[in-house]
Amino acid sequence: MLQTKTVFITGGAGFIGSTLAGKLAGKNKVVIYDDLTRNSLKDREFANHPNITLIQGDILDISTLEKCMAEVNPSHIIHCAAVAGIDTVIKKPVRTMEVNMTGTANVLRAASKQKAIERVICFSTSEVFGSQAFLSDEKDGAVIGMVGEARWTYAVSKLSGEHLALAYFKEQGLPVVVLRPFNVYGPGQVGEGALSTFIQRAIDGENIEIHGDGTQIRAWCYVDDMVRGILTTLEHPKAVGETFNIGNQRAVLTIYGLASTVIRVLNSSSEIVFVYKNYADVELRVPNISKARDLLGFEAQVDIDEGILLTADYFRSKLGVIAA
Repeated sequence: MLQTKTVFITGGAGFIGSTLAGKLAGKNKVVIYDDLTRNSLKDREFANHPNITLIQGDILDISTLEKCMAEVNPSHIIHCAAVAGIDTVIKKPVRTMEVNMTGTANVLRAASKQKAIERVICFSTSEVFGSQAFLSDEKDGAVIGMVGEARWTYAVSKLSGEHLALAYFKEQGLPVVVLRPFNVYGPGQVGEGALSTFIQRAIDGENIEIHGDGTQIRAWCYVDDMVRGILTTLEHPKAVGETFNIGNQRAVLTIYGLASTVIRVLNSSSEIVFVYKNYADVELRVPNISKARDLLGFEAQVDIDEGILLTADYFRSKLGVIAA
């Protein structure tokens, strides 16, 4: 793992970013640049770690972003900042595209001016594969969905970021890596994550709501596995200029099966109810992670039952609930 480096994380107060910051802070200087729209960092035990510096800022503010990055002189940049979450995306499609497209352009522009830069990690999304994606690999064609359907503004904005990141690599030699996360969950998740919502409702014995008929299929990746993937790409020489799926292709369940598993694993009294939502949904999303395995030696390790228990322990500790 990295040591004695300076890591600049946009969106570092969010779910994945803050988890990553906690892993890196022991032996590195970590600078978090975040507008604190979703602040997972404040609830973490490492929030006040002496090696973590928090700068409240917006990636759309290019002058402030460039100034802060120049002052930090980072060796590594991890661009996590984005508008995400299906409900938020549908309500704010303009903001989604501005942050995810212009914001990413700003980060890459600022990164290209850094003299000490060794690696830039950009997050894309599994949504670039559209509504039907079974064992999709990195060379499969992107599917952007129907134009005008707000759901797909997220995928389009992230795909544009992929193209721009790889263009910076090819044209300017910026040492970029693009990651496509697949349904990450775990301790510290904030926002609209289905699994974290299911777990919190199960802890409280509340009804678990499923959107649609529950037959949608997902592969679920525990956050520590996602972070291991990121840490690997921060150093591995074969990662530069490449795109990688990061997910757990063994942890595959329908949404109904997921809700049922949460109830079983947590011995919850919750019941499952079905709720209609009037927007496009993803019916099937399972990654092929052979490229990450073969090129980087990465493979997810945490199975779904274990991940649910670990996540439940985190939310119980926040709520002051003792497991039955």
